[in-house]
Amino acid sequence: MSTTRTTPLLTAAAAALTLVLAGCSTGDDATDATTTEPTGSATGSAVSELLDDGILTVGTEGTYRPFSFHTDGAGDLTGYDVEVVTAVAEELDVEIEFEETQWDAIFAGLEAGRFDVVANQVSITPDREEKYVFSAPYTVSRGVIVVPSDETDISSFADLDGRTAAQSLTSNWHALAEDSGANIEAVEGWAQSAALVQQGRVDATINDKLTFLDYQTTNDASGLKIAAETDEESQSAFTFRQDSEELAAAFDEALAALSEDGTLAEISEKYFGEDVSG
Repeated sequence: MSTTRTTPLLTAAAAALTLVLAGCSTGDDATDATTTEPTGSATGSAVSELLDDGILTVGTEGTYRPFSFHTDGAGDLTGYDVEVVTAVAEELDVEIEFEETQWDAIFAGLEAGRFDVVANQVSITPDREEKYVFSAPYTVSRGVIVVPSDETDISSFADLDGRTAAQSLTSNWHALAEDSGANIEAVEGWAQSAALVQQGRVDATINDKLTFLDYQTTNDASGLKIAAETDEESQSAFTFRQDSEELAAAFDEALAALSEDGTLAEISEKYFGEDVSG
């Protein structure tokens, strides 16, 4: 998928960003695990003691592109979140196993002990912080206005007043567009919105920046550009049970090392064309 609330507009942006990045795709429950082997360092041994059988079990959807998905629909499990958590496991020198499940069941699976951590673009929110322990963020994003590449009159959310924005009526970005004074052209999703903007049939669309960056890496987005971003940002992090503070702290150390050596930036560039790790 924000904590600062200064105006109704920014409040809507924050709410939209938090909910959109939380993840909502569906997947098959409990597919076979993907495993990597540890090499047995002192750090790995210490972390292994916190895990059942010394294996880090990771809950993820497996159907949430580009964060957690299968190549060609049925190939290897991959994605931004999958690669980041695999890099963390390698840094901690522990074996890793993925457990795939639907988004609607992912927190219940964590609480039931089916896995040790969730890696699925879980946004940090006050409500979730009361129930779970979070690592340091590994994804940071904002809401953005996307316009035709030759548009010069839209450079802020206020500039959407009286303009036409293509928005899904079920998306929280729809509310932000309305609050900005835009007339709404109803669409089914991002792909249709982007096409209408490129064709000049609407003036703009609002969505999450990660969605736009992913689109840029997989499609011809030469006719589009970002005109403005929300001030608030959404942060996504690995999610643990309340009794997993030590494991979360170990993740934080690993993430810091991966940030310092450029690994997180490299994974970000692969999927989004820029560093979104924060």
